[in-house]
Amino acid sequence: MNCKDPFPAASGLIFDEPLIFKRSVPGRVGCSLPEDDMEGFSFDLPDDRYLRQDIHGMPEVCELDMVRHYTRLSQWNYSVDLGMYPLGSCTMKYNPKVNEELSNIPGFSQCHPHSPIHLSQGSLKLMFELADYLKEISGLSAVSLQPAAGAQGELAGMLMIRAWHLNNNDEQRVNVLIPDSAHGTNPASCVLAGLKAVEIKSGSDGRLDPEVIKPWLNDSLAGIMMTNPNTLGIFETHADTISDMIHQAGGLVYMDGANLNALMGIVKPGDLGVDVQHINLHKTFSTPHGGGGPGSGPVAVSDKLAPFLPIPIIEKDDSRYFLQWDRPLSIGRLHGFFGNFAVMVRAYAYIRTLGPEGIKKIAQTSILNANYIQEQLRDAFHLPYPDVCKHECVLNDQLQSQYGITTMDIAKRLMDYGFHPPTVYFPLIVQGAIMIEPTESESRRNMDQFINALLHIAREAKENPEIVKSAPHLPKMKRLDETLAARNLTLRWTEDEQGDT
Repeated sequence: MNCKDPFPAASGLIFDEPLIFKRSVPGRVGCSLPEDDMEGFSFDLPDDRYLRQDIHGMPEVCELDMVRHYTRLSQWNYSVDLGMYPLGSCTMKYNPKVNEELSNIPGFSQCHPHSPIHLSQGSLKLMFELADYLKEISGLSAVSLQPAAGAQGELAGMLMIRAWHLNNNDEQRVNVLIPDSAHGTNPASCVLAGLKAVEIKSGSDGRLDPEVIKPWLNDSLAGIMMTNPNTLGIFETHADTISDMIHQAGGLVYMDGANLNALMGIVKPGDLGVDVQHINLHKTFSTPHGGGGPGSGPVAVSDKLAPFLPIPIIEKDDSRYFLQWDRPLSIGRLHGFFGNFAVMVRAYAYIRTLGPEGIKKIAQTSILNANYIQEQLRDAFHLPYPDVCKHECVLNDQLQSQYGITTMDIAKRLMDYGFHPPTVYFPLIVQGAIMIEPTESESRRNMDQFINALLHIAREAKENPEIVKSAPHLPKMKRLDETLAARNLTLRWTEDEQGDT
């Protein structure tokens, strides 16, 4: 690939268009405000005590300059609508546009959360039926849609486990076993719930060995948090046996639902002995994921934990849907309102469109795609766990490290080939991990292009390592210092003496 600037004469022109701040002209206005229609009304503006005095230099531009500025920024960004987004453990799938349209139906998008129950029957019906679908998919008895994200769903699950033990006068049960192959936020959710995270090691095959559980089966055991398939992309084949062991010792089983995309329609977590599971609607069920939101992390529970679900719960009598608040064992409210409703609308539309067979096909196709990529890259990259994977595969940089090439170098070089990098350096138990999840969205043609890019990079690592080490060469921004950027955020535009930003 030629990494030279294809338009050297254009440097400094439209390809390097300055930020909107530099196009500011005093007095220029980019919008037209409606005429004042508040005749007869008067109100006082806040006095100077409530006004910030340090806001100055806001750009004054015309509408056309503003539109061009934001359009240009959007063209510098990458999205799943432009190309493959193979982040492992994040399930960055294509989100059908019809679901976006349905979430913007006025009756949904303009329904105020303070609307009275009798004016919210359609919204409540959708949520009630969505909860039923999630119960069927998970194989569990009851669902709360309230948690606003996967991590909050984890926290809800652990709070319910803690509440169940306290209700049984088992205050000493605080130990929660968390495999080293579990999802990254599990330990934090455990500790926030007042429990103690106990790390347990995976076996040489990447799976959890029941023998490792045995020393912890005592009166201090609160439960276990398993991710299944785990973050290595491997199915925990001993899950049901481990669940039995935990239950016999008086504990409960939490299953992280981050990787549900590999199971739905094939395996029901409830059948594996799971007591509580969160479900990421913003990953598995078609809401755009990334950039900090929006999210939704419903929790599904077994009969024993149903009384502890967050309030309120949607219930139905003969003629109407309503919110049930009278639940004395509930862990309480987790959200200012009921949850992120627009995400629920998208998930509902997605499930209704696909039906049971379509949901199952998603999982099957995800597994097929991940194994296809793994097999095509088997000879070019090291596979720390070469067994059949599920929805994602994990490689590493062991073969490339002899040429001085790191996982980060490979990820950056992929950008020159037009792909968003996969997840890197996670899971932590794999040195130099490269974690790839194609989801069900990608065709074989798209995956072949991605595979060929990685094969080219593997050859470049041997033949021309410097081009990989110095990548990326083609994107708008070259290699950044991510650590420095995270620790020294600059969120306000300034102009130095040279006029740079």
